[in-house]
Amino acid sequence: MSAASSSSSIRRMAPLVFPAIGRHTATVIFIHGLGDTGHGWSDAVELWRKRQRLNEIKFILPHAPHIPISMNAGLKMPGWFDIKSLQKGEDEDGPGVLQSREYLHGLIQQEIKDGIPAERIVLGGFSQGGAMSIFAGLTAPFKIGGIVGLSSWLLLNQTFKEHVPEGNANKATPIFMGHGDRDPLVLYDLAKDSEKALKNMGYDVTFKTYRGMQHSACLDELNDVEAFIGDKLPPKGDAN
Repeated sequence: MSAASSSSSIRRMAPLVFPAIGRHTATVIFIHGLGDTGHGWSDAVELWRKRQRLNEIKFILPHAPHIPISMNAGLKMPGWFDIKSLQKGEDEDGPGVLQSREYLHGLIQQEIKDGIPAERIVLGGFSQGGAMSIFAGLTAPFKIGGIVGLSSWLLLNQTFKEHVPEGNANKATPIFMGHGDRDPLVLYDLAKDSEKALKNMGYDVTFKTYRGMQHSACLDELNDVEAFIGDKLPPKGDAN
């Protein structure tokens, strides 16, 4: 079965969409974590939109399909790929990661088709979704505006370079990684190792530590994400 046909066989709900408040000139796709849905990040989007600095941005919050998760005794729940362990480099679900990448690239391509330049699109996410945003963003065949990975890590780190398309379009794409130093699930050391690996490959990573934060997001972090999005996707106003 090809990747395209296997991906189409998965039942997917349409993403939750927050249309731009003003003229639509940019898009943020934000990917939830394991066991969550796009609705879990709707409050964060409302917060980011509150100060009206991001009025020209459409927010897309996709929903992961329900799949069996090995580390949760095979229980089916919303997930972008199976997780057997969160220990570094242990038995990753490569096919699942690539299948979700295909879906996310499709969401980006639809925005491009609708007239939004790839460089006016930011891909971000939390935990499993953040890991997907880093992987899908850096291995996209078109240059996007920025990548956000919260409480996340680098997927398929042993073979990562093999998944980067010719031309490495996102070599200079800014990446913001935020992580709590008390995270009991996605360990802080795993995130720091991921930052180091990305920097060693020449990627533009900004890493911020949130003291005392566990596997969650805090107001300071959400404000930092808003600032990152605003910097990478500044308003175009009435310009053509």
